[in-house]
Amino acid sequence: MAANALSSPVVGRTPNPKSMPSPSPSTRRAAADVATAAAAVVAADSKVRFEAYNRLQAAAVAFGEKLPIPEIVTIGGQSDGKSSLLEALLGFRFNVREVEMGTRRPLVLQMVHDPTTLEPRCRFQEDSEEYGSPMVLATAIADLIKQRTDSHLRKIQAAVSSKPIVMRAEYAHCPNLTIIDTPGFVLKAKRGEPESTPEEIRSMVKSLASPPHRLVLFLQQSSVEWCSSVWLDTLKEIDPTFRRTMIVISKFDNRLKEFTDRWEVDTYLSASGYLGDNIHPFFVALPKDRGTISNEEFRRQICQVDIDVLRHLRDNVKGGFNEEKYGPYIGFSCLRKYLESELQKRYKEAAPATLALLEQRCSEVSMDLSRLDSKLQATSDVSQLRRSAMLHAASICTHLRALLDGAADPAPEIWGKTTGEEQMHSGIGSWPGINMPVKPANSTLKLYGGAAFERVMHEFRCATYSMEYPQVSREKVANILLAHAGRGGSSGLTEAASEIARAAARSWLAPLIDTACDRLAFVLQSLFDLAMERNRNHDSKYHQNVEDMDGYVGFLAALRCSYYKFVKELSKQCKQIVRHHLDSVTSPYSHICYESDFLSGIGSVANSTNRFTHFPGVTSFDLSDSGSALEEAQENMPPKDQQHMTPPTKGNESKEVLRENQLTVPETPSPDLPADIHGGKKKDNGIPNDGGPRKRHARMAAYTNRNHQNNGIIGADDMGSKTGSSYSTICAISAQYFAKMREVLIERNIPSALNSGFLTPCREKLFLALGFELFAVNDDKFMDMFVAPGAVDAIQNERQSLLKRQKVLLSCLNEFKNISRSL
Repeated sequence: MAANALSSPVVGRTPNPKSMPSPSPSTRRAAADVATAAAAVVAADSKVRFEAYNRLQAAAVAFGEKLPIPEIVTIGGQSDGKSSLLEALLGFRFNVREVEMGTRRPLVLQMVHDPTTLEPRCRFQEDSEEYGSPMVLATAIADLIKQRTDSHLRKIQAAVSSKPIVMRAEYAHCPNLTIIDTPGFVLKAKRGEPESTPEEIRSMVKSLASPPHRLVLFLQQSSVEWCSSVWLDTLKEIDPTFRRTMIVISKFDNRLKEFTDRWEVDTYLSASGYLGDNIHPFFVALPKDRGTISNEEFRRQICQVDIDVLRHLRDNVKGGFNEEKYGPYIGFSCLRKYLESELQKRYKEAAPATLALLEQRCSEVSMDLSRLDSKLQATSDVSQLRRSAMLHAASICTHLRALLDGAADPAPEIWGKTTGEEQMHSGIGSWPGINMPVKPANSTLKLYGGAAFERVMHEFRCATYSMEYPQVSREKVANILLAHAGRGGSSGLTEAASEIARAAARSWLAPLIDTACDRLAFVLQSLFDLAMERNRNHDSKYHQNVEDMDGYVGFLAALRCSYYKFVKELSKQCKQIVRHHLDSVTSPYSHICYESDFLSGIGSVANSTNRFTHFPGVTSFDLSDSGSALEEAQENMPPKDQQHMTPPTKGNESKEVLRENQLTVPETPSPDLPADIHGGKKKDNGIPNDGGPRKRHARMAAYTNRNHQNNGIIGADDMGSKTGSSYSTICAISAQYFAKMREVLIERNIPSALNSGFLTPCREKLFLALGFELFAVNDDKFMDMFVAPGAVDAIQNERQSLLKRQKVLLSCLNEFKNISRSL
């Protein structure tokens, strides 16, 4: 195509330089001066921009600011040449590899080109934005890096740390460049380090290199093939498209001897199939001599290595290489120019956005200063402080009511608790008297507020109904039964059973009630932290911090204590109220056990035992170990040591031969006397349940008198054929009495009492109680919550820190305003 173009008659010819007049020497000098002046202006602008970003970066590190400053982050394996590259960029050595700089802690290296500094001058940033004294000796630099790294790691008790060391290097032979050197990737931890160190390093490097405003400088040895690159996958996780990645193949001179033909070199330099067509890696080789040499000799060796690499590719490879395409990417000097120009380009592009961000941060710092000034002023203005404290307490009470009424903010997944977590954190592991685990509905869900309150109520109900009727000893039954029988009357066994049931209810239900009140109090106390979190989120969401009381630790502690005291008092009152309900239900004057529906429920037991229920004599009751046919009818199993007696059948009746110890005089009290003291045929003298206790009692009394007249020994004919004992009968009836009392308490009294005792006061009386506790005091006592020792000093220190931050940010803001005008 070139030949055809040259032979075409219509194609214009290139002018002959000899036929054109040559510029005069004065013209050439003027053009050179103009070019030099333009270059000087560009360099000056670049330096001003670089200095401004350096100061902004130092301020960001010192104050923990999150500013999107364009930066270069180096990543790679531990032996991929990152340290040697940093030394080459600096233009001098300081034995960085001997102290393993950057392998366990990042290093922010700010390189400043200063033509007047003929010897490197390095300074380290202290705990503030200021820099320390200049250091000249290279060994001192390396030792200080190692010392700071080891000291910080010991302090935090870790093997790696993401907190960087900031070093500023001013030198005539270094570029204007800022690089963050990260710990090198490792496959295995060093001896003495935790096994998790490699993963910790990888995670930290990813977090440092992931922000989009940071350029990634990835290093890999030339001996590593692309297909077997260990850390290329990690790089793809950080920057999948390599849009902000610069890849550097280090130790390139080790690969040169493998190239013989041009196609081999071009294929390797293109990295086709692995990086994409638009990605061009840099290929760098650096001096291998680690001996003691001067800085000037070190820089000369760097230049010489670049020359040797290009000469080898041109002379020792058949056909050379595509120098036009790959030449700008071979050699350290090309990489250095590219890094400096790329960073300056990013600085220029980011200047407007940085200016806007600085203005925003300066405004926020000014608002923070105003808030602190208000706090300091409030320490002397009691009325203003009272107003702020009251508004804060009212806001907390409002959020508490919202949580009790039902809310999903903050996130229940984070702030809620399961039933097991509530039991663990409250210190109340199980329900007293319950041997089996109680799992209410939704026990595995994380709940708080009103939902958690209702779940505890349901759990209490489940625990109470899962309680079996407690086993009563024969001695207790005998003491109660015989005392009632001795007083005479027509309802001795029934009254004895009810008295036993009342005693069991008072003894076994009272601990459950106390536990329920304690669990509910814990649920309410846990809401204070949630209300504080809701208040902070609300203020942050709506940008309201007028009543921000976070700095007043004493007041917040007093508010928390007052709330806990309020809930504790509610728990105490609720225990008294519910105990009153328990006493009412278990009172001898309570008609619960004598209601018609309840009496009809135990009619079967009464019908089977009414032959001996109303005898005034104590010898008619059997409290021995004889068997009982009523075991299946009881709510809970009777004592296991009962022996069953087979009732006589109609066709085969047998008389039991009375032992000597069974023959007793009727007037002699004996709880061991059996009910069957005479054999005989079974007589059906039972009185059916006719619907009323008075009518039944009258019939039983008539039956008792008639039977007493016919038998010299009580119940001689009828009781002889009766199966079971009085002990089993009393256990059966008292178990049903107990179940009725429990049902009345759980279904009627306790839920309403606990709701009105806990929730209603929290909704209606909380702010009044807190206000009376905190604000109904004189000014001196009120100020004790705010002017606690060290509180004012802490606010003053925070204010001084904000003033310093504001000063630095305003200085950077002014610089960037000047930079923006020149763009």
